[in-house]
Amino acid sequence: MVISKKPLHFIAALLVAFMPLVSSANPSNDSTAVEAHAVAKTEEASHEGVHAEPKDEKAKIKEFINHHLLDSHSFYFNADEESGKHFGFSLPIILWDNGFQFFSSSKFHNGEEVAEHNGNFYVLHHEKIYKTDASGKLNEEHGHPTNVRPLDFSITKSVLGILLIALLMFLVFTSLAKSYAKNGGIAKGIGRIFEPIVLYVRDDIAIPNIGEKKYKKYMSYLLTIFFFILFLNILGLTPFGFNVTGNFTITASLAILTYLITTFTANKNYWGHIFWMPGVPTPMKFILAPIELLGTIIKPFSLMIRLYANMVAGHVVLMSIIGLMFIFKSWIGSSLSFGLAFALSILEILVAFLQAYIFTMLSALYFGAGNEEHHHEDAHH
Repeated sequence: MVISKKPLHFIAALLVAFMPLVSSANPSNDSTAVEAHAVAKTEEASHEGVHAEPKDEKAKIKEFINHHLLDSHSFYFNADEESGKHFGFSLPIILWDNGFQFFSSSKFHNGEEVAEHNGNFYVLHHEKIYKTDASGKLNEEHGHPTNVRPLDFSITKSVLGILLIALLMFLVFTSLAKSYAKNGGIAKGIGRIFEPIVLYVRDDIAIPNIGEKKYKKYMSYLLTIFFFILFLNILGLTPFGFNVTGNFTITASLAILTYLITTFTANKNYWGHIFWMPGVPTPMKFILAPIELLGTIIKPFSLMIRLYANMVAGHVVLMSIIGLMFIFKSWIGSSLSFGLAFALSILEILVAFLQAYIFTMLSALYFGAGNEEHHHEDAHH
């Protein structure tokens, strides 16, 4: 029997990168913080237009799952359940409302007060900012606020996570590049952890799917997208409550980038197979052309949904299992829930690597299809 070395290379790369990340797998602290936040908000009377949160245990668990999945205009990682005091820091609010409006999210007091700035009044409702008057009343129709929503360019928790990962990637890979230059092509320091993964992306993803002639122009994007998704997935497993890759707009943006690169770098042979497929009867070409064109849009859409759905599903299941600890309130049930949550956290680390790999591999596959050379045998059909 002959065993391929390619899967072994990838498994070895995973093991190397896996070791320093195991300690960040359990997000129980985040669930506790969000639950405490939900309890604190329940104990206080809400202002007009904002409904009080439910007090039963199951409803509170559902609330902290929703809080974990949604983005936030402030970064709080702990709360005192009795006093309602939050520990963390506020983030900058940037709105376009007859000019840019800059102020701190602390003015909202966790969504419990009206924020006033330059004579304008704003309310934070389910992490969406609405313009209102001094009373803070929201006009609702069919259960949804109808107040004006100014354009929101705020630094939210997801944006903060993206900036942190971007900074981390810049420091890590500039260090790797410098170590190559200083040591004659030999990585040292933290670069040794990521070098086998970089080589795997090049040798087992880019070259086989794109080809040795044209893979180099896509390597910067493929490496960036692989480590960007990987680091954000790992960040989502920490106790700080980041859920960036579980954000629909983030995964859509990544998929659109892949679509644009494929579209604008594809050769004429790629478009020829879409609009005038060789070897097909002429009447059928008019039928197949719009179907093939639609397929170019469906491919990045599948990228977006795959990454988004897998990460959201993992977070929901993990948070739900952790929530069972508060429902059982017994050493048997809580211990079983903890063990299951721990095992699922380990599995989520594997999923974090797997989703980064799949997104990168499919992107390389689309780039390769866009640069495929014309086959002479097609002319004989």
